[in-house]
Amino acid sequence: MTWPEKHNTSQVSRSSMVVAAFSTVVEWYDFTLYLYFATVLSRVFFGGGENSLLATLAGFAISYAMRPFGAMVFGHIGDRFGRRRTLLLSMMLMTVAMLATALLPDYAAIGPAAGVLLIGLRCLMAFSVGGEYTGVVAYLLEGARPDRRGLITSLASAASEVGALLAVALSALTVALMSAAHLDAWGWRIPFFVGAALAGCVWFARSTMQESPDFLRQLRQHTVPDSPLRHTLAHHKPALLRTFAISALGSITYYVGITYVPAFLTSSGILAEGRSLWMSSVAAVAVILVTPLAGALSDRVGRKPVLIAFAVASMLLPLAMFGLMGGGGDLAIAGGAIALACLAGGVSAVGAPATAEQFPGEGRLSGLALGVTMATAIFGGLTPFLAELLVRQTGWDAVPGAMIAAVALIVLPAFLTMPETRPRWHVTKTQRATNSLMSDDGDAR
Repeated sequence: MTWPEKHNTSQVSRSSMVVAAFSTVVEWYDFTLYLYFATVLSRVFFGGGENSLLATLAGFAISYAMRPFGAMVFGHIGDRFGRRRTLLLSMMLMTVAMLATALLPDYAAIGPAAGVLLIGLRCLMAFSVGGEYTGVVAYLLEGARPDRRGLITSLASAASEVGALLAVALSALTVALMSAAHLDAWGWRIPFFVGAALAGCVWFARSTMQESPDFLRQLRQHTVPDSPLRHTLAHHKPALLRTFAISALGSITYYVGITYVPAFLTSSGILAEGRSLWMSSVAAVAVILVTPLAGALSDRVGRKPVLIAFAVASMLLPLAMFGLMGGGGDLAIAGGAIALACLAGGVSAVGAPATAEQFPGEGRLSGLALGVTMATAIFGGLTPFLAELLVRQTGWDAVPGAMIAAVALIVLPAFLTMPETRPRWHVTKTQRATNSLMSDDGDAR
């Protein structure tokens, strides 16, 4: 019996689900903006020297170490006091971090201290994001109809990519409409001010959300764990390892296959800064279209076979696509970027329900905090920096693809041996109509 079967709960209102799903637009806008603006930030905060881009990417990697800590803190709050509370607190902190970033003095004003302050605020942002995505995924899974959990939970990934698309599009527009002097002097602040305003709006919308029905069940049954983290470590170690494996593949395909691509194209001299950002915008649109399809497919055939298929594709496709983009040519670059983005979007879509379903409602956020964010800190935050470093040292454009292939090869055995977590029963249209009639007559559903 899977956890979703054992702990079936009623659904939350549609408005609460919409707010939860699409609030990740802001989360990923705010966080990926740093990577999409990496070449600009390298000049503004690190002086624009030979190693300034590496310093900027290293700052991203350092900040990512805060994600597991944030996830554990917010996971504890969500498991002990409710999903709604943790989502409100994490968004409030994100709003503060984005606004402070937009107001930072640059390298010309205070020298190397500018880079230190930027990294410090990125650490605060990473801390808040640590509680964001896992909290939203758990909320959507617990509030969705069992036979649509893959599709509904994948909307968190789709909405995240809408946020990434907004980030890359606004970055590209800002770069295109301004001279380099104006961009470095003050123009770079515009996308961060926009992010702070969006985050504030999402915090207000989240204040109207209902609590997760599964957490309400725990309150009624008095099963809320006193120490969610200890509870998860004691009872769900295999689930933690499987969650880590799923998230490792999702992280490296996303952060190397999508967000690192603009920096790769620019630093390798393949495309100019503005054109590489527009190319990534096209790729982001492809991800938005693919993500719900992959989530719905996992509802029909199961999480396990879809994850296995994506792992096999990850061993082959990225190597070819990075090599293709390195060869130049607009069609080749576009094709490579879109293919990599669709692969990453598919893994993230299926990974969202597959990881959340590894745990029961009791301690679910803490389980996701340990498994998902630890993997993301290693295979997400560090890999763009490592990819850039290896490309420079080896001169081999396909190195980022080889990194993805290696991770896919390592995690494939975990996918082959993992249990299927998709609910084994599906409610047909006839059954739903019958249940509705029974409910109208006063019978138990």
